[in-house]
Amino acid sequence: MIPRYEKSEISNLWNEHAKFSTYLEVELAILESLEKSLVPKGTAQSIREKATISVERINEIEATTRHDVIAFCTSITEKLDAETGKYFHFGVTSSDIIDSATTIQIKRSLEAILPYFKELLAQLHERAIEMKDVVTMGRSHGMYAEPMSFGQKLLGHYNEFSRRYRELLDFYNNELTIQFSGAVGNYTILNPEQEAAAASTLGVKVEPLSTQVIPRDRIAKMININALIGSAIERLCVEIRHLHRSDIGELHEGFKKGQKGSSTMPHKKNPISGENLTGMARVLRSHSLIGLENIVLWHERDISHSSAERLMLPDNLGILFYSLQRLSGTVRDLVFHEDKIEARVMEGHTYLSSYYLHHLIEKTNFKREDLYYYVQEAAFEGDKAKSAEVFHESLVKTLAEKGFTVDLPRPTFEEIKKIYMRHVDQVFSRSLEQYPVPK
Repeated sequence: MIPRYEKSEISNLWNEHAKFSTYLEVELAILESLEKSLVPKGTAQSIREKATISVERINEIEATTRHDVIAFCTSITEKLDAETGKYFHFGVTSSDIIDSATTIQIKRSLEAILPYFKELLAQLHERAIEMKDVVTMGRSHGMYAEPMSFGQKLLGHYNEFSRRYRELLDFYNNELTIQFSGAVGNYTILNPEQEAAAASTLGVKVEPLSTQVIPRDRIAKMININALIGSAIERLCVEIRHLHRSDIGELHEGFKKGQKGSSTMPHKKNPISGENLTGMARVLRSHSLIGLENIVLWHERDISHSSAERLMLPDNLGILFYSLQRLSGTVRDLVFHEDKIEARVMEGHTYLSSYYLHHLIEKTNFKREDLYYYVQEAAFEGDKAKSAEVFHESLVKTLAEKGFTVDLPRPTFEEIKKIYMRHVDQVFSRSLEQYPVPK
């Protein structure tokens, strides 16, 4: 991650020192499991007390060996006596260590990410409840459609993020696995019982069948969950950005004292967070292809996935952490202009076309297709004149010409809210029953 977007909570888990420290943790876990049979008791503890991680020394050795795990092992064993050092990396492959350590790094990253995900859900829920009884113009194709609850608009985003939270939490609980199965997953030296003991020490599950690598569909699954989270982030940010526009102005992102929106236009308040996170979402989604292509390795394994993962995983998890943390603050600080939101409902009027269409279907014997045409023509006339009166009078006149006299209702603002928001409480109740705010 570049410094501008770096979050130490994630980057400190993925830097070179952290990576090799996790390698050591994994090596010691399998070594402890071997002390019951193959290795003298106390070997792991003896190494733990003497081992130190020197990235500089590892890099120096790798310049000759051209193999980072061998360089890592050498940097540890050169500080040990021969009798102790000979058991370090006993019976395992490089992939056993790399893949198991990567799982631990992912696990710890998700442990940092999930609380911020919960915070975002809490903020969305709170703002949705706050705006539940505020009526706004719903839009279809960017055009006015019908009034709706502004809170319900936010609730839809809450529901989507809730689905993604559950998927990521399920991945954390069920998809994190390690392996100590040796070359081509054949358990030539070690056995599944020793592997299980090490997994227990590390607090993760055993991969049921590894082929010298943990199957990459697991990582691809996480990357694609994160891509879907990216789409959820962008969908909410696009809504914020549209409603933030000067010609709409129904909300604004929080604007702190001293903040400036333009280098040359002092009046500007830009939706910078929404735009920033839209870009971040694009990067999150771009990793999907890498994750999917990394699944397809030659035979039992190759390392074509390795270089891509070294780049992708820290960035993907770092961007996700950054984005959820920033979006949570953005949602919390949104300023809703309720007067403007509700005034726009009264400025519009042609949305009543659906209301009148169904009212006339019930009250007349005209064909639905004919009524649709009559209401449509009246709506177009009213829109052209920017007048609810013209819309109403044109429709009454058309119906009279067709031999039907009707006193069309003219709902007040409060009646409009009742018409279009009568089921909001039910929708909220149903949604929150299925997606309660996580504790």
